[in-house]
Amino acid sequence: MTETNRTATSRSPEESTLTVGRVAALVGVSVRTLHHWEQIGLVVASGRTWSDYRLYSAADVARIHRVLVYRELGLPLAEIGRILDDPDVDPREHLIRQRELLAERIRRLTRTAQAVDQMIERTTMTENDPTITLSVQEQARIFGTDWDPAWQEEARERWGGTDAFAQSAQRTAAYTAQDWERFTEEMRALEADMADALGRGVDPGSAEAAELVERHRAWIGRSYDCDHGRQVILARMYTDDPRFTAHYDASAPGLALWLRSAVEENARRHGVDPDTATWE
Repeated sequence: MTETNRTATSRSPEESTLTVGRVAALVGVSVRTLHHWEQIGLVVASGRTWSDYRLYSAADVARIHRVLVYRELGLPLAEIGRILDDPDVDPREHLIRQRELLAERIRRLTRTAQAVDQMIERTTMTENDPTITLSVQEQARIFGTDWDPAWQEEARERWGGTDAFAQSAQRTAAYTAQDWERFTEEMRALEADMADALGRGVDPGSAEAAELVERHRAWIGRSYDCDHGRQVILARMYTDDPRFTAHYDASAPGLALWLRSAVEENARRHGVDPDTATWE
């Protein structure tokens, strides 16, 4: 037997697998997340060391990558688990489905970018007046049948006289198509991370929840100034207005309530009483 053959024969199973720390670094998630996924049966390490540390095989890592793609697409972890464990679907069909979902997302972003391009052109034609709005017919043509013109009028009636409304109109009027894409992607990534935190049982009063809430506040701040008091007022709508509740709970059931609780807990840390918070 040659030296090469002796080496191959003596290689232990641990040499062809990865520890949880190496897998976390490889795929870009935390060790805590991988531990949670194992606890809920989403991704279970197929091996263990003699000291009972998790060892992930190539197949385990491939499953993690599939989870990450589905999570990026906004699917709740429970649904991802059902999809991956469907005995009637093989790995190739999973990839085909992921490709179709990604293609649809690209189509939606492309339509959004085209709409923004037209809005930029319209704004330029009206001498960059940030208060100019599209006509109902133009809104329907650009945004499609899902767009409800009443939303814009409702926003104007409720907040049209505020500095936040003026700031939002001015800042978004200057957005490029790339700005809108980044803005939308930030929102979806944040909502996916919040849904993941909820799924892992993260306490709304924890430091991890506070970090997500600050990301949420910074994202709002891209449109207008948002202090902790304003964020509390906004968070109330997430549970009081069924439209907001449906939006957040589509990512994970109960997310609207979790986000409101996390916002209120974070506000208390910064000296704001949620019960008496005001917009100004």
